[in-house]
Amino acid sequence: MPELIAVYDAAGRQVGAEDRATVYAEGLWHASAGVLIRSTDTNRVYVHRRTDTKMVFPGMHDCLAGGVLDPGEDPAAAAMRELSEELGITLGPDDDEPLPLAAAAWDGEWQGRPMRCHLFAYELRHDGPFRHQASEVAEAWWWTDAELRAHLADPAWPFVPDTRVFVDDLLR
Repeated sequence: MPELIAVYDAAGRQVGAEDRATVYAEGLWHASAGVLIRSTDTNRVYVHRRTDTKMVFPGMHDCLAGGVLDPGEDPAAAAMRELSEELGITLGPDDDEPLPLAAAAWDGEWQGRPMRCHLFAYELRHDGPFRHQASEVAEAWWWTDAELRAHLADPAWPFVPDTRVFVDDLLR
């Protein structure tokens, strides 16, 4: 059964839905939401390595927990859904919700094919506990912004290219 995701135009407006495999194969514009997790005490960033079985960017590192938007889904709602799915974070009525940080567009290539994505980033202060989705997150750890920047300074370090587009705007 096809997995439908939201299809966007270059200006960032949702224009329809298409099977995920088709979106990736044809380089259609789509959107994703991601959440930067910061510790409440030291401002460390929660960094993770994606599993080697991911369809896109397998085995690469990222500092956003997130994923693509479903048809008709609001980016903030997608961010909350992804927090629950990937990291096991379910926020209650007394918890702070993720705050919007930045939006950007990535028009690049993946495995020799075009990939185009509108990215919506949020930030959440949270110390855990975390429950990683086994199919999404291979391992995770806390780093300071300086530690993450030092790794990002190496262009060969396997970090997801879409987050790389605006990670500087997310770090202190």
